Amino acid sequence: MSQFTIYPAIDMKNGKCVRLEQGDFDKETIYGDSPFDVAKGFLDQGAEWIHMVDLDGAKEGKRINAEHILRVVDELSVNVQMGGGIRNKEDAAYYLDRGVDRVIIGSLAISNPELTKELVEEYGSKIAIGLDARDGYVATDGWLTKSDRTAIEVGQYFAEAGVETFIYTDISKDGMMSGPSTDQIVELAKQTGKEVIASGGVRNIEDLISLKKYSDQNVGGAIVGKAIYTKELPLRKALTEVNQ
Repeated sequence: MSQFTIYPAIDMKNGKCVRLEQGDFDKETIYGDSPFDVAKGFLDQGAEWIHMVDLDGAKEGKRINAEHILRVVDELSVNVQMGGGIRNKEDAAYYLDRGVDRVIIGSLAISNPELTKELVEEYGSKIAIGLDARDGYVATDGWLTKSDRTAIEVGQYFAEAGVETFIYTDISKDGMMSGPSTDQIVELAKQTGKEVIASGGVRNIEDLISLKKYSDQNVGGAIVGKAIYTKELPLRKALTEVNQ
């Protein structure tokens, strides 16, 4: 059985840890005042990776919560992947040159695929492509805009360009605790031949175990947010049970 990684998520808005429902900025729940403290809690429970998102950055198209991300990178011995607000080469370089392990390119992959390919050539596996899909089509700009490209089309294009990791989010599932979109995730992994990390909808340990069944088909892990914060999914127990 291939490696399956659990990525506990820290979504940041106004410097606090929040969760949104379906990416709606008007439907937020604050779960913590300090992203660093939340990250340290995840590390203490055994997390090897942490997924951090600058929600303000995604909406505004610039770095806003960078200090919180870099503090985790500098002070905690944990791998960090981050997304949100990466709109140019400088943004990606800013994080990667300061020790972030993986940067997720979302809107930029649709608006400027050539520049995205340059980043992949330069940074290799440290660049992941985030495919946030609504009805199968990729959405951009903090999920505010729906493009005319399907997630599979974009995935295949960037797989050919050398991308090794995709993060697939079904926007309709995000923050709704309704279960992951397993069929779409497995299909994307099959069509690209690359690692796909599931994002959105994970409710409990059972969802993780059922996703892990596809780890030999390139489903490499899952990002978990709300279920950890609401205590539906105890992180320490999940890490132990899923990776035993």
